[in-house]
Amino acid sequence: MAENTYDAIVIGSGISGGWAAKELTEKGLKTIMLERGENIEHIKDYVNANKHPWEFPHRGGRTQDMIKDYPVLRRDYPLNETNLNYWTVEKDSPYTEIKRFDWFRGYHVGGRSLMWGRQSYRLSPMDFEANLKDGVAVDWPIRYEDLAPWYSHVEKFAGISGNRDGLAQLPDGEFQKAMDMNVVEKHVSARIKAHYKEHRDMIMGRVANITEPLPGRTNCQYRNKCWLGCPFGAYFSTQSSTLPAAVATGNLTLRPFSIVTKILYDKDTKKAKGVEIIDAETNQTYEYFAKVVFVCASALNSAWVLMNSATDVWEGGLGSSSGELGHNLMDHHFRAGASGVAEGFDDKYTYGRRANGIYIPRFQNIPGDRKRNYLRGFGYQGSASREGWGREIAELSIGGEFKDALCEPGQWRMGITGFGETLPYHENKITLDKSKKDKWGLPVLAIDCEIKENEMKMRKDMMEDGKEMLEIAGLKNVSTYDAGYTMGMGIHEMGTARMGRDPKTSVLNGNNQVWDATNVYVTDGAAMTSAGCQNPSLTYMAMTARAVDHAVKELKKGNI
Repeated sequence: MAENTYDAIVIGSGISGGWAAKELTEKGLKTIMLERGENIEHIKDYVNANKHPWEFPHRGGRTQDMIKDYPVLRRDYPLNETNLNYWTVEKDSPYTEIKRFDWFRGYHVGGRSLMWGRQSYRLSPMDFEANLKDGVAVDWPIRYEDLAPWYSHVEKFAGISGNRDGLAQLPDGEFQKAMDMNVVEKHVSARIKAHYKEHRDMIMGRVANITEPLPGRTNCQYRNKCWLGCPFGAYFSTQSSTLPAAVATGNLTLRPFSIVTKILYDKDTKKAKGVEIIDAETNQTYEYFAKVVFVCASALNSAWVLMNSATDVWEGGLGSSSGELGHNLMDHHFRAGASGVAEGFDDKYTYGRRANGIYIPRFQNIPGDRKRNYLRGFGYQGSASREGWGREIAELSIGGEFKDALCEPGQWRMGITGFGETLPYHENKITLDKSKKDKWGLPVLAIDCEIKENEMKMRKDMMEDGKEMLEIAGLKNVSTYDAGYTMGMGIHEMGTARMGRDPKTSVLNGNNQVWDATNVYVTDGAAMTSAGCQNPSLTYMAMTARAVDHAVKELKKGNI
């Protein structure tokens, strides 16, 4: 095999790319995984994972220089000094906002698998049927039954802790022992369940933090420092899980600092023959060749790669023949909900720093719910906790009493935030902005999207339903909030190369193959036909494993 020739190429090393590399190499394919950013080695490069807050120059905060250098990241919580190197250098990789879009990216080995929130939920049968039922966009080309065995496959390996709750709208999975609710959460959960007669549930979050050891990984230590990289391997990431598995096969080549500029398309065979990259450090151009290409660069960058490929055949790029490439951009809208004070638990406290919270599964527009004035729905994430020494006490502002008061925990509070489905609107789109270039002279993305009336109506219920439930649970001084939302803030970009049943209306078929080049598979968020309201990463994992299985079988048959 030539030095630049492999059986398979994987573009991107995040959650989807890591899974593609693991599955391909374990099935015997010599695979190169191309990552545009630096290598971050498991444990060794988690340089801040064991630091205390006082060991950071600014106690983990942000500086004025950081605010100036990261104008997008500064818009929300990710900008801080504890893991700044995990986030993309914005001046090197700009983009155009036709409408505001908060694009929080991580360009390094592992991608956002190092920083993700780890909430891990299956889509349900009704999610795969929703577009058809509602007459929205196009129908998913697969159903829950097609993905269910692959959900089980990835859950067992990744390590998902949770309870089997028996809910139709949130299918159970292959779980390790769940983390525990604290005393207030248990109280609120019981009150909600009793009042709504089984039509609403508050469950423990299902999270990719292991509670029982797995090979090479130690169970969660309740440090709640996951965003710094976990030296115990307690949460699922490329570094802790899929990359070691792929390396162990002897079939993987990992090449960081490799920016894929295009997929090389062969007009005669009507297949991809490889990719072109720019070395991010030397600016040298290289080509790599393979029988199959997996595009896993995250929804926006995967679409960018396709748009920049085979433009001599299709003006809009590889996969654009339907007119849908770059369209139907989705995210989950959130930052609206309710909170209140829980009285009567002042003799109770919590143990450790649980890296998880509670989840209230969607109850809108399902059997047993009242009719809503919008399509689809939302779930809630949240937690209860006691205020600590950082709180302010209005009646005490100085002196010994103030110091004494801050030595004791404060009152219990609980908050819940809705995470809602955004519909796949064709006009929510990305395009190439060839008038603006990045550090390497490549055209950047222009992003033009927004939430619409359906989502705005949903946000009102996120607040009012949340308030109702907390009051029913006995909380006091319950208030609602809408902190404002802009597309991208959910960090769940989806839909830019959607799956479908017809090459005239979709970019991918039901096996995640590009209709225009069937040896190219796209298995990250770009493939999503609708969004559901659940965190989507578990679905990306399952889709990727399923697509690799299909690709290897097709290769053996000589079909791709």
